[in-house]
Amino acid sequence: MKILVTGANGYLGVGIVKAILDSGNDVVAVDFKVNHVDSRATKMECDLFEVENPFRFCGEPDILLHLAWKDGFVHYSDAHINDLPKHYEFIKKMAESGCRHIAVMGSMHEIGFFEGSINENTPCHPTTPYGIGKNALRDLTEMVCKKSNIVFQWLRGYYIVGNSKYGSSIFSKITVAAEEGKKEFPFTLGQNQYDFIDYPDFCAQVAATVSQNQEQGIINICSGRPEKLADRVERFIKENNYDIKLQYGAFQDRPYDSKAIWGDSTKIEKIMEDSNNGVNRESQ
Repeated sequence: MKILVTGANGYLGVGIVKAILDSGNDVVAVDFKVNHVDSRATKMECDLFEVENPFRFCGEPDILLHLAWKDGFVHYSDAHINDLPKHYEFIKKMAESGCRHIAVMGSMHEIGFFEGSINENTPCHPTTPYGIGKNALRDLTEMVCKKSNIVFQWLRGYYIVGNSKYGSSIFSKITVAAEEGKKEFPFTLGQNQYDFIDYPDFCAQVAATVSQNQEQGIINICSGRPEKLADRVERFIKENNYDIKLQYGAFQDRPYDSKAIWGDSTKIEKIMEDSNNGVNRESQ
């Protein structure tokens, strides 16, 4: 299958494109720059929001995987609201032009303050522009897909662990600090529990999900279990042999962060089991 991946040069995009290519599918990788994208992909540098017919422009892909999103780690950025109409128009154009399968990267921040396991029926009450923007796009994408009678997948991402210094997560920031020779890293008390998933596993789950269409709707890209932030960060420092210590209590927890939150992994476990067993669940 030919899969169009937007935001392909970003932190998530680079690993996901590689995982999709490794699974045997073709990738059309689109971003403003594509210098970090796997050379096996068909690379296109452009602003897809400015393209009149992006479906035809990108070679009529079988599947759209929409990762592009500005300021993903800046939760109060105005871009989350200002760019929403552009994302909606792009997805609408893809559906109306003939794309039969649309998958979009979401976020657990759509849920808002919640404690416990999140499944596809968990109510959403987002409290930041990031969560509000993503939640609105989810509703709009589902509406568009229903109207065109095409596959709808919303990939709800959780907390990704990776040592790339190009990301904006706490793990990327610790990597940068360690490389700069810093011995301490300012930190919260780290008692909140989150669903952490290693970067390679995250990419593999996304690739497997979009390569099939039996599991649709909201799909958690997650580990399915909670772990204390302090425990996971301390383990991350040991895993990478960083000579740096956490400065506990330097920051307060963000008021909108839940005390314990994790994803229901029922759907993704089924997808990964089929993928690992070589089962093709893409219906004709």
